[in-house]
Amino acid sequence: MQGNTFGRMFRVTTCGESYGIGEGSGLAVIVDGVPPGMVLTDEMIQKDMDKRRPGQGKLDSPRKETDQVHIFAGVGQDGVTTGAPVGMIVYNVDTQKVHIDQYYEYKDLIRPGHAEYTFFLKYGEAADWCGAGRASGRETVGRVAAGALAKLILAREKVEVIAYSVECMGIQAREMTFDEAKKNYRKNEINCPDLEAADEMIKKVMEIKEEGDTAGGVIKLIIHNIPAGLGEPVFDKFSAMLSHAIMSIGAVKGIELGAGFKCGKMKGSDFNDHPYLEGGKVKFRTNNSGGVLGGITNGEDIEVRVAIKPTPTVSVEQPSIDMNKMKEEKLSPITRRDPTLLGRIYAVIEAMAAITTVDALFMDRGWEGMSKLDKKWTDLKRK
Repeated sequence: MQGNTFGRMFRVTTCGESYGIGEGSGLAVIVDGVPPGMVLTDEMIQKDMDKRRPGQGKLDSPRKETDQVHIFAGVGQDGVTTGAPVGMIVYNVDTQKVHIDQYYEYKDLIRPGHAEYTFFLKYGEAADWCGAGRASGRETVGRVAAGALAKLILAREKVEVIAYSVECMGIQAREMTFDEAKKNYRKNEINCPDLEAADEMIKKVMEIKEEGDTAGGVIKLIIHNIPAGLGEPVFDKFSAMLSHAIMSIGAVKGIELGAGFKCGKMKGSDFNDHPYLEGGKVKFRTNNSGGVLGGITNGEDIEVRVAIKPTPTVSVEQPSIDMNKMKEEKLSPITRRDPTLLGRIYAVIEAMAAITTVDALFMDRGWEGMSKLDKKWTDLKRK
């Protein structure tokens, strides 16, 4: 299996499965490129781990994983990073035999919406059938740990990353500013800062849960106070790097930057973000571009909407195929699942956005150091 590393200069490599084998199974991440001299503790990372931890409410999977992170490498005796790769691990603690047996009962069946069929094609009979293995949402544990570390680096640059639910089954949150969204961030199980809309969303999800089904939705991501000048004009556009990062999350099925698909209904003069001067700094009256022009950040907030599919595991009977017998079957899985992914996946989106931003910062600062541009241009990026 390839493709388990993301990033150019700030590099994140993950490993581990949903269940693994025997006691001591877990998920680990190695983060290369962490600056030396940073205070780093398990508790600092744990804050973000708790955002995606299951078993905390009625909208979560009932799987009782504690997701306690432990830093095992890259931090010296005085509690600060040494400049070596940082290693972190989270052990699986709720891998009960009853659930493993449930997976075994239909290990040869294609679960609609899951990766069984493509895993059969890629890995044959050796493919991990227990809890979807690396295709499980549990794979994202290492990403969130690495993202928490990336956020600590971004905090030194005064950059903030938040993501939150804005739509679920047709129920939409009202438009709000970054400050408004931040004020009500994580105030409810579905993490929608429009508290009235949140109540409606939760009620709808619970109705769907009673049917044995699941609900999709939309997450909004904001990268606030991001410096101008990040990204490259061609293949490594900041928007392309960010899209790669977010689309690598299993449940993500669509992404739009700024006005997104609405731009197909707009005139150029309406879509264009008009510049103006404020205190000697260039700003823009609108943000239809989502904070990126020519692949390079322009200093406005990065604004992204992300489409999240419904959890594919449902209790509704669905057609399937037994890949061992090559025979059509019916399937009604009874394993644990989230009735919607919205209440936890936002933490994964934040993590991948933070990792991407740090990687882009590393590349930009390296370029800036070598390009010897006139100071007036580098100063303009930081005004």
